[in-house]
Amino acid sequence: MIEKIEKFDTNTLAFEIIDGFTETDQKLAEKFFQQKLDQGYDVVNMLIKMDEAKIGSSSIKAFMEDAIWVLRKYKKLGNIAIVAHSNIVKALVPIDKFFFERIQKGYEERYFDASQFDKAVAFIKSNE
Repeated sequence: MIEKIEKFDTNTLAFEIIDGFTETDQKLAEKFFQQKLDQGYDVVNMLIKMDEAKIGSSSIKAFMEDAIWVLRKYKKLGNIAIVAHSNIVKALVPIDKFFFERIQKGYEERYFDASQFDKAVAFIKSNE
């Protein structure tokens, strides 16, 4: 399940993945993103908070559909903050970051530990 963490009246989205990520959640995340584009923003900054222990109950299909969707929307993605307390996620972000930065110049993807939540919010808001 995903839930908005904070509502921004800008080009920024912030949501948390709670108890896993399903196909329904993937569609809802797409809807949130499209709403920002419909408001006239050219790019959307995103903060995604996740709990490693609960990611195991996520749908592989939902993650794959999300990855395909992200590839289609790369030019519309601004800064991305991944907030977690996970060595696995921390290790994966630099790999994703490598591809993201090569495709979308001027924007960045960063990992933040859950204890750095305020820094993550400041990072995504720095590009509003």
